[in-house]
Amino acid sequence: MTVTINRCGREDLPLLQRISIETFNDTFKDQNSPEQMQAYLERAFNTEKLEEEMSNPSSEFYLIFCDEEAAGYLKVNADDAQTEAMGDEALEIERIYIRSGFQRKGLGKHLFDKALEIAISHGKKKLWLGVWEKNENAITFYEKAGFVRTGAHSFYMGDEEQIDYIMSKTLT
Repeated sequence: MTVTINRCGREDLPLLQRISIETFNDTFKDQNSPEQMQAYLERAFNTEKLEEEMSNPSSEFYLIFCDEEAAGYLKVNADDAQTEAMGDEALEIERIYIRSGFQRKGLGKHLFDKALEIAISHGKKKLWLGVWEKNENAITFYEKAGFVRTGAHSFYMGDEEQIDYIMSKTLT
């Protein structure tokens, strides 16, 4: 298995959008109504929203390929791009999305390691993320990686309020 990670450019936007919609839908459709899912997908992953995110110099996107096939992506945020005010010494992992056919191959760990590398290269002292309180697989993954629960915030699936745990890892 050959794994490569490449920083995304604007030409990757259609692929990024397809992976976003596919992975989010595959992961959360069984726990949410079709109406709430559709409302969220249209708001979070429309072309204009993704273009805006990609144009923010404090956000970075990386595609991961497994044997030359797009398997998922990573999005990290620093400074003012963070979804919560965590300070200049923090880096947010906003998304680690792995397509269902590529899960359980260690690709999430590759993207996590990339986020850690980015944090260290930018002189950050903390990694943090938000994870849905019902996403037990992701919570377990992050706990094994050394994250601890440090708070919570609201996340809206359409107009339905849900709770995301905030999990943080101090870097040494």
